[in-house]
Amino acid sequence: MLKRVLLVITSVITALLLFGLASSVSGQTDSRNPPMASQRFDSDKESLYALFSENKEGISPEQQKRAYLAAKVFLRRYGGDNDNYAKEANEFLAKFEKKVSEDEIYAAYASRNYAKAFELGRPLLKAGAENFFVLSVLAEAGYENLLAGNTTLNDETIDYLRRAIGLLEKGKVTAADPFKNMGLAVGFLNNALGSFLKDKSPGEAANAFTKAVQTKSSYEKDPLTYYRLGVALLKGPYAHLSDEYNQKFGAQQSTAEQLAALKQINHLGDRAIDAYARAVALSDPSRSGNAVSLSHFTPEFRSRVLAQLTALYKSFHNDSEDGLNELIAGILTKPLP
Repeated sequence: MLKRVLLVITSVITALLLFGLASSVSGQTDSRNPPMASQRFDSDKESLYALFSENKEGISPEQQKRAYLAAKVFLRRYGGDNDNYAKEANEFLAKFEKKVSEDEIYAAYASRNYAKAFELGRPLLKAGAENFFVLSVLAEAGYENLLAGNTTLNDETIDYLRRAIGLLEKGKVTAADPFKNMGLAVGFLNNALGSFLKDKSPGEAANAFTKAVQTKSSYEKDPLTYYRLGVALLKGPYAHLSDEYNQKFGAQQSTAEQLAALKQINHLGDRAIDAYARAVALSDPSRSGNAVSLSHFTPEFRSRVLAQLTALYKSFHNDSEDGLNELIAGILTKPLP
């Protein structure tokens, strides 16, 4: 493959040198026969543009490189004409060089050089703040950097995650790349954002985890995401509303406002119980139809989540476990509350 690419580049350079020779010849005859020189000049321009045009839509790397080299020479010679040909060549060069830069960022990410990926990506985001591909690759790199135990890129990654999610929610993303589809894009980005925020901002994390499990992707049946959703609901909005309720109502007699607040708190408790129950059900290897690989969900994980679910369920049901097994058995057939 390397030899083939080099041969293609050599042939392109040879062709371009021939264009240079033709231009040189036209320059020598210019004083003696200006009309003929002008015709030769137009012919050279058309031939160089043809070389570019014939290859710019090609799908092979060789064709793209050939078009790139032709466009570079074309603009160096005829870019000052500011015609449609020059505009087309300029647009192609911008897209080609953007793609090369994006490939370099992805290569750094794939080789787990996350710091280099961020270094390469920052200038591209300054030039194009809504580059979904770069935002997403850096979000993936930052997330894996976190999983590796390094927190130096956390704040920057959170910013990229929020920006990428914002583009999706505003309908500004037309291609899911680097993800396989839009569902996986929404699922990963929200799950990653929730993972970063689950301790520092559990309320926002709960919203992100909720969006992740609502996608048509693997996160729809991921036990860990549901477990983290349940924890975030309890640590965030449930704890916040419970504190407000105690401070505002205390030992007051029942009022319509108090009952409405209590209903809202109970609803959050039901959502947390639902999330825990789904985590338990989806981490049960004896149940068929689970779409997520259970290889990294140990029996200890399921036992721990089940113990927490049991305690939570009993706190909302007069210290009774009645109905818990039935809840777990049928939870995956119900919509999210």
